[in-house]
Amino acid sequence: MYIIKIFIIALFIISSYNAQSLRSLNNDGVDKYKKNNFTEAEVNFRKGIENKSDEFIPHFNLGDAYYKQGKYDDAIKSYQQSISKTEDKNLKAKAHYNIGNSLLKSDKLKESIEAYKNSLKMNPNDNDAKYNLSYALKKLQQEQNNQNQKNENKDQNKDNQKNENKDKDENNENKDNQNNQDQKNNEQSQPKDNEAKQDQTKQNQEKMSKEEAERVLNALKDNEKDMQKKIRKKTGVRVKTEKDW
Repeated sequence: MYIIKIFIIALFIISSYNAQSLRSLNNDGVDKYKKNNFTEAEVNFRKGIENKSDEFIPHFNLGDAYYKQGKYDDAIKSYQQSISKTEDKNLKAKAHYNIGNSLLKSDKLKESIEAYKNSLKMNPNDNDAKYNLSYALKKLQQEQNNQNQKNENKDQNKDNQKNENKDKDENNENKDNQNNQDQKNNEQSQPKDNEAKQDQTKQNQEKMSKEEAERVLNALKDNEKDMQKKIRKKTGVRVKTEKDW
């Protein structure tokens, strides 16, 4: 029995020491946190968890130290661990609220909205949670509207590009048709020009043939007269001539 009593007393002393160590570490961490020494506060809260890992407060406070340093993923993990360490709805609500803030800082709007909703399930009267939920919903709606506008502008640009390409194709087709028509007209007019030239050449040839014939006939007349003169000189006989041409 003596041994048992001593053993019981020893357990009580160890338990009291651990509890006081956790309280001391946590309080020192809170003091450093208030002085914006978030890295040193993190160290204290970590040591507190090592001494008493099944307590809500050190996990929750460690999440706050991470949050202030911008380590939002680590903060979320610590808050989630703190939720599993308590059955108190108000404490759970605060942890969910801080998870929502960490997600909001990470631009994870949909996830933050769910976190705020979980917080309000635990504590429907939390005005801060209501405000942040409203803010996250409005921001999400705004981003969706902006995205829809971008998609509409993108579609409009595509339609405009299609219309421009269509106009270019139509203009090119019109140019091709005009070129084809001009070429056709040239082809149709070319034979006529050749024909006109051929007719002119034919007329010139006929004119030249007629003039040449007249020159030949005149030459023959002159020759005939000269011949008759020569004959008259030789024979002295007048030769009856045909009519002049």
